[in-house]
Amino acid sequence: MATIGTTPPNPTPATANPADPADPAKAPEATGGTRRTRRTAPAGRRKRRRAPRSTAAQVALWTLLIVISAAFLYPLVWLISASLKPRAEVFDNSLIPRNLVPGNYVEVWNQLPLLQWVGNSFVIALLAAFLVTVSSSMVAFGFAYFRFPGRSILFGLVLATMMLPGAVTMVPQYLIWKNLGVLGTWIPMFGMNLFGSAFYIFLQRQFFLGLPRELFEAARIDGASYFGLFRRIALPLSIPSLVVIFIFEFQASWNNLQSALIYLNAGSVEGFTAPLGIAYAMTKFSPTNGGQGDYQYVMVATLLITLPMLVLFAFGQRHFIEGVATEGRKG
Repeated sequence: MATIGTTPPNPTPATANPADPADPAKAPEATGGTRRTRRTAPAGRRKRRRAPRSTAAQVALWTLLIVISAAFLYPLVWLISASLKPRAEVFDNSLIPRNLVPGNYVEVWNQLPLLQWVGNSFVIALLAAFLVTVSSSMVAFGFAYFRFPGRSILFGLVLATMMLPGAVTMVPQYLIWKNLGVLGTWIPMFGMNLFGSAFYIFLQRQFFLGLPRELFEAARIDGASYFGLFRRIALPLSIPSLVVIFIFEFQASWNNLQSALIYLNAGSVEGFTAPLGIAYAMTKFSPTNGGQGDYQYVMVATLLITLPMLVLFAFGQRHFIEGVATEGRKG
């Protein structure tokens, strides 16, 4: 008679032993180790390594950058060289002067009222840049925040004014300032900026549209006025774009020769702006106008009135680049 009993369990294979150190995948679990297994990243997440550029490509790139930089720097280097030359060697096109005349930088102040020209240009450019920055920002905030019928049509009309050439509006603007009796003063040089600029309105509106609307709604709930929204929220958050507008307009006003010829040419020489003063100096020293051809003083004056723009860009470079990059990302 067969004896009925329990069947002994099958022995566990050696490969299934969780404590078997021979199994590298399960040995850490049994021993309490902290060994980590390597995971292969999915194909979509693998970073594609950029192929290194060849030496010839790098040399060609650097050569191209050096050539372009030299093309932009050559006029400035030539101007510096010409400002240190005597009268007979100003236009010899040599970048290294044969005879250095540092006294040109001292004599120019006796030959031309350069300090007054620079002061006039600085005041006019500062007023023009400040007024157009504030006025354009206020109009842009109205287009960005408020919802009203015909907003898109009205904004399109503002942008349409950019299509008008300056020659079309030149005569009407002159007649307006003439009837107001302000010809020969600085008012026409910055007065039109009180009404904003279509380009700056578009630029600032795009920036305002990127601000969270919830901030303005929360401020309205707290009792802030519309002007308070503009002054306390919109302006502090849009400093980079404001710096871009200010620098653009300051430079445009600083180099504005056409308006100075129209509105200031009939006034005294001391009331000229820097660009108009340079044009006056070219006529004064011209041999065809009774001058001696002392163009070295014109070169010195031109170099000196260029320095403020370099200083302005150096101080506003961080905000300027940030503002341009931000506007570019917003499309």
